[in-house]
Amino acid sequence: QVQLVESGGGLVQAGDSLRLSCAASGGTFSTYAMGWFRQAPGKEREFVAVISWSDGKTYYTNSVKGRFTISRDNAKNTVYLQLNSLKPEDTAVYYCAAERSGALLSTARYYDYWGQGTQVTVSS
Repeated sequence: QVQLVESGGGLVQAGDSLRLSCAASGGTFSTYAMGWFRQAPGKEREFVAVISWSDGKTYYTNSVKGRFTISRDNAKNTVYLQLNSLKPEDTAVYYCAAERSGALLSTARYYDYWGQGTQVTVSS
């Protein structure tokens, strides 16, 4: 059974950085795409970034380009999201998700597995 476990969230000030981790287990991920989504209180879950596990290609939502970086460590079966220059509007629960076909998709309903989320709070 595929399991995704996020970690690394916390309370930081505007301008600070965080690195989120997503440890994946229970599957063969070489053909998957791994995405990060976030959900703020009262808002819908929104796409943040995705990476192809096989070739490392990435895709970001416009609001985080140049500030966030998604990466993966194949040996550790772990995907990272480096969050720099954080803003109060980045405050949300951040979720890791896995998509079996490997397509770089930004729509949450196409993802097959989800983690439990990690809270990121950015104070002004």
